[in-house]
Amino acid sequence: MNSSPSALSVSRETRLPHPAQTRTIVIVNQKGGVGKTTTAVNIASALARGGLTVLMMDLDPQGNASTALGIDHQPGTSGTYEVLLQHTRIADVEQESPESENLHVVPATIDLAGAEIELVPQVAREQRLSKAITQYLADSDVDYIIFDCPPSLGLLTLNALVAANEILMPIQCEYYALEGVGHLLRTINMVKDELNPDLELGTVLLTMFDARTKLSAQVGEQVREFFPDQTLVTLIPRSVRLSEAPSYGQTILGYDPQSVGARAYRKAATEIAERGARVPSGAARRGLER
Repeated sequence: MNSSPSALSVSRETRLPHPAQTRTIVIVNQKGGVGKTTTAVNIASALARGGLTVLMMDLDPQGNASTALGIDHQPGTSGTYEVLLQHTRIADVEQESPESENLHVVPATIDLAGAEIELVPQVAREQRLSKAITQYLADSDVDYIIFDCPPSLGLLTLNALVAANEILMPIQCEYYALEGVGHLLRTINMVKDELNPDLELGTVLLTMFDARTKLSAQVGEQVREFFPDQTLVTLIPRSVRLSEAPSYGQTILGYDPQSVGARAYRKAATEIAERGARVPSGAARRGLER
């Protein structure tokens, strides 16, 4: 019997349903501080611990997702930069995360900071990642590919939007929560029209929820009104433990699996796995057309 930590971590989690085909999800919000990377790594870990195979593509030059998943991303480490600029195969640079044997990561190094400029003169620059993903899926059987993007709408994020078929947008339950969302929706609409007609806003996740304040509840109501079908039931609470986990090279699921943050992300991952992607309904579609 396999009694490795990764095998045990999967056995203790609720088994999640496999998708009919690989789901490619880009986690994006150009507004900083919304829990984007925290969401990316914890959803990826929860899916993997639920028995699903997951590839995480770290597209943020800061490499925070790589750090949180215990992945080496020192300068000189091959990763996303080489995939985008040197046509390196994803299978040649992915690393297994200590979080789960089901979770592999393509790390981001500081070299990626120059990729935005270096991509500008390249032919089909916005399709580099999409082509790499297509090549990867031809040889690899994976349930989810998740892209963690920088807090901007530059060429790195654009590559992820072209490569993915779903968007997961975290929105914090604080003042100005929807600030910039309209611009993001217009960008999504542009990408759908010009580059990737399969792209859909599949999931909205409310983060940094504080049950002690009326503001959090009001923001939640506003977001649910605007995105009635996409917004998950699960709320991610504001939590010190969630903030601490990355400094130990872990997700909250590995750092404190019984914490409220860990329970919330497990529930969110379960919702995502069970719901699948949904076509934006009335309110969201109106947002896309603005």
